[in-house]
Amino acid sequence: MSRLVARIAIAGLLATAGPEAAAAQAQAKDRPTNDLPNPYRTIEGWAKMPEGRPWGSTSAVEIAKDGSSIWVAERCGANSCVNSSLDPILLFDSTGKLVRSFGAGLILSPHGIDVDHEGNVWVTDCACTGASAQRQAQVGPPPRGHQVFKFSPEGKLLLTLGTAAGARPPGHFWQPNDVLVAPNGDIFVADGHSSADTANARILKFDKTGTLIKEWGRKGTGPGELDQPHALAMDSRGRLFVGDRSNNRIQIFDQDGTFLEEWTQFSRPSGIYIDQNDIMYVTDSESGSVAPGHADWKRGIRVGSARDGTVTAFIPDPAENATNTSAAEGVAADTKGNIYGAEVGPRALKRYVRER
Repeated sequence: MSRLVARIAIAGLLATAGPEAAAAQAQAKDRPTNDLPNPYRTIEGWAKMPEGRPWGSTSAVEIAKDGSSIWVAERCGANSCVNSSLDPILLFDSTGKLVRSFGAGLILSPHGIDVDHEGNVWVTDCACTGASAQRQAQVGPPPRGHQVFKFSPEGKLLLTLGTAAGARPPGHFWQPNDVLVAPNGDIFVADGHSSADTANARILKFDKTGTLIKEWGRKGTGPGELDQPHALAMDSRGRLFVGDRSNNRIQIFDQDGTFLEEWTQFSRPSGIYIDQNDIMYVTDSESGSVAPGHADWKRGIRVGSARDGTVTAFIPDPAENATNTSAAEGVAADTKGNIYGAEVGPRALKRYVRER
């Protein structure tokens, strides 16, 4: 269905669909959602790293099974874990105290993260942070990069998906961005970080044992086509939300890859998180001064509804004139509604507490 046909169809339903649908339709007409209220207070330095260890770039943050502890995968105090002996995967309790860490020597560039219903931690290694990481991924010993790892909460490696040092289609992966585990154990991986014409732009679906079931998507701008699928989330109805970043939209699919609709009102999505109440949190780290092609949109975190697409709040990036990626890329929210933004450019993890 084209955007025009979709909008005509929706417009015909507005008289009976109610005010929430009308608000969603108004936001969907590509107007920047920059002027919404910000009811959150920013807390910096909440999570305490070991003494002497600085924060590295991070786009990977997720809530632990207890609903309040925070998992983070950060790039070893830099923008890559190449030649580092540090653990990139960290667990913080609700006070910001470091509980445990693991994963040293396995991951070049942690990028996406998910926690399944058993509490296991899944991390993608994008191997996408510069030439040094690419070279290290392809030469050994041992070859590394372009894989997805499943760890127990204690750090035991349980499953590895993908070929070390990467594989082009029909193999997998090359620069995997994010991973999501459905309630039934099926595994979804968003593959392709680059916007180059030759880059991967697909979603792969595996069963719980790691056997490939199917894949969909190709480079393009049409419905079901992708350009840098950067983030994954799933709502309470089981719909799969894909942050189609370089197309400045979220695409929504069923779990078999059938295209359902697209949303542009959450801006250029780097990260998506949907909580148990279908409140949706979407980060934009590349608009405004960073991405001239999306200059009218401000960077930051937009909060809204995964049910009807309305956007209700906006936490702006304080660095309005940044020239490189800024504000959060990864995002998560605990059961109390506190938001956590994982930042690549500023190299930080910020906490946002709702005050009104």
